[in-house]
Amino acid sequence: MPESRRIAAVQDPMIPIVGDLIAKHPGTISLGQGIVHYPPPPEVFEALRALEKDPDAHAYQSVRGIQILTDEIERKLKSDNHIRVQHGRNRIIVTAGGNMAFNNALLAIADPGDEVILLSPYYFNHQMAIEMASCRAVAVATDDHHQPDIERIRLAITPRTRAVVTVSPNNPTGAVYTRSALREINNLCRDAGVYHISDEAYEYFTYGDAKHYSPASDDEAANHTISLFSLSKSYGFASWRIGYMLVPGHLERAVCKIQDTILICPPVVSQHAATAAMKVGAEYPRRFLEEMSRVRTDVIDRLAGIEQLVLVPPADGAFYVFLHVNSQYDDMEIVGRLIQDYKIAAMPGSTFGMPSGQCLRIAYGALDRSTVDEGVDRLVTGLRAIIE
Repeated sequence: MPESRRIAAVQDPMIPIVGDLIAKHPGTISLGQGIVHYPPPPEVFEALRALEKDPDAHAYQSVRGIQILTDEIERKLKSDNHIRVQHGRNRIIVTAGGNMAFNNALLAIADPGDEVILLSPYYFNHQMAIEMASCRAVAVATDDHHQPDIERIRLAITPRTRAVVTVSPNNPTGAVYTRSALREINNLCRDAGVYHISDEAYEYFTYGDAKHYSPASDDEAANHTISLFSLSKSYGFASWRIGYMLVPGHLERAVCKIQDTILICPPVVSQHAATAAMKVGAEYPRRFLEEMSRVRTDVIDRLAGIEQLVLVPPADGAFYVFLHVNSQYDDMEIVGRLIQDYKIAAMPGSTFGMPSGQCLRIAYGALDRSTVDEGVDRLVTGLRAIIE
């Protein structure tokens, strides 16, 4: 029996493909998947022990999320993102991770055949979700530093456009979009009558003078801005599957309808864990930021030593560098050889919408000071041998 033609047309997820290659070569250091090297706060596990005596922890609860968590999120949005939650104008909805938040937003605003603008290189799961919804992903190139080109975005908007998606700090490039660029995109979306979907999963990961900015903090943003957040990176919560979204009030009913159908409610045990983590607050991820900044510097400095082979645009956020490779080899061939011969894994740029063979994404969040030297040694040695 055939599978759905719609799903067959969607690219295969690259993380499991690279994961299978890694599994065949034990001892491989992964610079592929975007995870952090640290665990959740200790307070999370203390909170979970208390749930043993709480019968409600094992029952279905609100489709929007439990009250104690949404209260913490509201506090955090005000203090960290300068966003005011005004019931009726906007609404918090807890989700099973940031990817679900994006899917909720997409299904709530778009119909088959509609268009959604992604800035290229883009986060591949966004493109996959758009195709699965029978919509069309419109890739708009960023500039040489992977910053948004506002005029290109303006020209890409058509009567079928439903949203412009931004990811800042960016996956896969590590670029941090400027406040002025994000405000200009937000205003452009408002004037064009389309939504601005702002994915802010890496909000706490910025380095040097780079600063994160939330477009929903603008006074006139509430009616057309959809903000997506995740605990997966900030609090070491990748497997706990908790994210949240702030949506315009008029979309609440649609999003809850989608979420109730797919999920019923976000995982309640994970929500209690998330509440404990968010009570610790941004201080927790920031205590690891200095070490991650040193790892980032080590990675970039070592790659600068092979500048004749790779170009590294500025990467002031998240925990990625996006290498532009001076090679005629297919990028997946390079990835395969790096794993097989040098036991170091990267992600091919083509999965992020770049031409095959031109780019690789390097994720350094899983490295700490004890593994960075070995990991980068293997990467540089492998790239020299393969490309030269």
